[in-house]
Amino acid sequence: MKYDFTTILERRGKDAWALDGIGQKHWGAEPDAPKPGFDPIPMWVADMNFATCPKVNEYLMKKAGDSTFGYFAPREEYFQAILRWQSERNGVRGLKKEHIGYENGVHGLVSSVIAAFTVPGDSIFLHRPYYVGFYGDIAGEGRKPVFSDLKKDQDGIWRMDYEEMDRVIKENHVHLAIFCSPHNPTGRVWEKEELEKAMEVFRNNQCLVISDEIWSDLVFPGHRHIPTQTVSQWAEDHVIAAYSPSKTFNLAGLIGSYHIIYNPYLRDRVNAYSASTHYNEMNIFSMYALMGAYTQEGSEWTDELRDVLCNNCRTVIEYMHSHFPGVRA
Repeated sequence: MKYDFTTILERRGKDAWALDGIGQKHWGAEPDAPKPGFDPIPMWVADMNFATCPKVNEYLMKKAGDSTFGYFAPREEYFQAILRWQSERNGVRGLKKEHIGYENGVHGLVSSVIAAFTVPGDSIFLHRPYYVGFYGDIAGEGRKPVFSDLKKDQDGIWRMDYEEMDRVIKENHVHLAIFCSPHNPTGRVWEKEELEKAMEVFRNNQCLVISDEIWSDLVFPGHRHIPTQTVSQWAEDHVIAAYSPSKTFNLAGLIGSYHIIYNPYLRDRVNAYSASTHYNEMNIFSMYALMGAYTQEGSEWTDELRDVLCNNCRTVIEYMHSHFPGVRA
């Protein structure tokens, strides 16, 4: 391998809440401290123990060397990096600079969309099991989450129930859905036909869609991420997609996501709401981190990372099957 995924980093005391937060109550979701004699296992929050891509460090150090960090505007290189990444990694065609907008985080985007297109008391659709943060986003804006359960088929694969989706949306007069592709927490990478059927349900119910695609870079070999906006013209016009390098490159502490919105009406409404709170100003280091991540070197690093993660999962599954008969993984 070209990149180092074997060095064990000491993260204690180095601003790594995955370790330092264990036993604390800052977020309210931290696990209890381990009993004496046991080591903490930092698997409760979504970051990694791998060092980030060296190209990210290179870009950050280059900017740090300027020694000035005043007001700025996003560089053209920032947008070109996203355009190139989406084209080469996801096969996206027709994406333009004006379709891209900075977000301090996916939660901020979700909250802006909720505020822009619903009113307090409205119901918002989620698949269950769901990422707990989305429940908080919905409840925090005074809206009500309603659910359709994903169901395992005979092969243990999670599937959407389109009839139930349609019923839940109709019964609760839903006009906004939070969709997750790939799905968190089940890990399902939706196939094109599945995406098309889901979007048809939303279309038939005049339901706007937020599609969280933050995990799309980490799809394992043998699977392929299909951007939700690409499956139909309706999806392009009615889906607000969220992306970020944070999960892929271990950059959550730098804060920095982005949206893709093709529909100018939706884009203007979302931008107006996010601007009204003044929360959504870009951090200069998050810009440089993305520019470093979305390079050719970053793409190669991501491919190696996926292989490592896939092998790690395979090792765990094989161990469980051989040591815990009857356990499905």
